[in-house]
Amino acid sequence: MTGEQQTPTGTSSADDPPVGDVPGRSVLLVVDMQPVFADAGSPWAAARFDEALAVVRALAEAAGPQRTVFTRFVAPEHPVGAWVPYYADWPFALQPPDAPAYAVVPALADLAAAAPVVTATTFGKWGPDLAAHVGPGDTLLVVGVSTDCCVLSTALAAADAGVAVRVVAEGCAGSDDEAHTRALDAIRLYAPLADVTDVTTARAILATTI
Repeated sequence: MTGEQQTPTGTSSADDPPVGDVPGRSVLLVVDMQPVFADAGSPWAAARFDEALAVVRALAEAAGPQRTVFTRFVAPEHPVGAWVPYYADWPFALQPPDAPAYAVVPALADLAAAAPVVTATTFGKWGPDLAAHVGPGDTLLVVGVSTDCCVLSTALAAADAGVAVRVVAEGCAGSDDEAHTRALDAIRLYAPLADVTDVTTARAILATTI
């Protein structure tokens, strides 16, 4: 794969004001930054994971542990329903929740240790455990992997619940470049509830909200 990961046109800019209802906070959501998606040899490796990682680390440091939530995807002990044939296709993933593949990557482990971590067996992480860290009027800045799976599922569910969601394009990595772009385009269809932004604007939102 060559070239830089592209941000689709129409991305909001640093000149845009914070998007949550005043006096809402900004909360950084770090989705599934785990070895199972980072390791080049993994069937679920996300292209450009390392490029997204640098952005994720910088934004998490800027947000601090009080405004950052990490998530982890883990396999269910006993898949049910459509997950049964899914894991028949991906048997390598049927590992216990404490398997190294499902830890937060070492490059973020220190930050995750100081922040809340929500663990789920579903692609989408929005639910009571995550919602407990997002208040009315908050803006949810989303980074992580994969753009076309867990990021997309989480962002749209949060937006449907009435949260102002901004997905930071450079802080996400898709299964490939095309899938990354298509997922961002799909998220933009949900504006103004959910939209795509860039890292400069994300930094500005963090700097101008509590």
